[in-house]
Amino acid sequence: MKEQQGIHTLATDSVGRAFLRYLVPSLLGMLLVAVNIVVDGIMVGNKLGPEALAGIGIASPVYTLLIAMSLWLGIGGATLYSQAMGAGDTERAGRIFAQSLMVIFSLTLVIGATAFMLREPLIYNLGANSDTFPHAMAYITVMLLLGFVFTVENALSIFVRNDGNPNLAMAAQITFALSNIAINYVILYVLELGVAAVATGTIIAASLGLLVLLTHFLRKANNLRLRRFKWDRVLFVSAIVIGFPSFLAEVGISVFTVSHNITLEHLAGTAGVAAFSIISYTHSVVLMTFLGLGAAIQPLVSYYHGGEHEERKRQTLRIAMWTAAGAGAFLLLFVQLFTPWIVGIFGDFAPAVRDTAIDGFRIFVFGYVFMGMNFVMMTYFQSVDHVRMAVWITAAREIIFMLIFLLALPPVLGLVGVWLAVPLSEVIVLGMIAVYYKKYGHLVGPAPLRAGR
Repeated sequence: MKEQQGIHTLATDSVGRAFLRYLVPSLLGMLLVAVNIVVDGIMVGNKLGPEALAGIGIASPVYTLLIAMSLWLGIGGATLYSQAMGAGDTERAGRIFAQSLMVIFSLTLVIGATAFMLREPLIYNLGANSDTFPHAMAYITVMLLLGFVFTVENALSIFVRNDGNPNLAMAAQITFALSNIAINYVILYVLELGVAAVATGTIIAASLGLLVLLTHFLRKANNLRLRRFKWDRVLFVSAIVIGFPSFLAEVGISVFTVSHNITLEHLAGTAGVAAFSIISYTHSVVLMTFLGLGAAIQPLVSYYHGGEHEERKRQTLRIAMWTAAGAGAFLLLFVQLFTPWIVGIFGDFAPAVRDTAIDGFRIFVFGYVFMGMNFVMMTYFQSVDHVRMAVWITAAREIIFMLIFLLALPPVLGLVGVWLAVPLSEVIVLGMIAVYYKKYGHLVGPAPLRAGR
């Protein structure tokens, strides 16, 4: 009965129960996607070698950009959707969904076609060298041509979750993850194909996840409708503004990847880039964990904000912050204890690669203690229309401070300075959030009246 009632149970369920109802499937789904990414890296590293692994790592910002586009309008539109549902305005919610999905699809096609024509200089600017260029080119070509599958699947998953069906969103993620592992195993170990085939296998897996999501439209409690709509510039601008922190967060991951690749190529050559690829694959598991936490609270906070349930909104924030702090402490302990094993599962690399990865990860992991709480606060501010602060959190931790430290520390500390850039950025930003929330938190109040509400 609860499942059929969908999103409207948020007004009656306890905050703790609602949080768990969204947290468990969000975390499980995201973790399986992360495991999929790691297993992909393990298979590529063991079968095709460190150059192929590094090549995919260099090209990965293009994949990240595709996801960023879907999150920009997906999170922006879904936040408006949940706020409208919380306020009881189902007609407005329907218009938001239809317009958001169409814009996401169209923009992805345009951007993918444009980047495809410029892919060769793009790859070199991302940090490729003669060893990694062929692999990066093979991967990026497939992603630019067929990446619209990712954006539509990811955006629809967000809307399905916000429509009160987090379990189906999880099922789609599980389908994508498990099918991708199976398909790419066949591609690498049975057919013995290369990086281009691996990328194609990932697209096929995303298509299967999309098919799972489409079953949401068969549910009685479905409030999502694909229908004709009249273009609404105000809704478009609102979705762009609210979703921008999510877009910036994904762009920040690309900045993180490119800046570290370029810095490590300069300091340690291909061995340094390969070591970072190992850390980056493992780091994706942590990012997915914290993204799952954000995905769990975004529908809740947006709905409570739209319905002006202030105490429920703040209870959700408190629970999420404690959860993030506990997860960060656990991850720090786990990685410190098992770093050699984590690095070893990606392949039998040369000592220079293995030792660089182990030493780097043991420093890098300290950022996880603060990273999860920063994710939670960014999502909270975004969900209550306090977009400027959400943008600042994202830009400061993923771009501004990180780049400052990457420029300033390596000349003094060498590779240690590279690994310290992210932890220092995270702790500084969390301190700034604490000061800001203590001073201005009372201003993050009920949702303002909007046109059409």
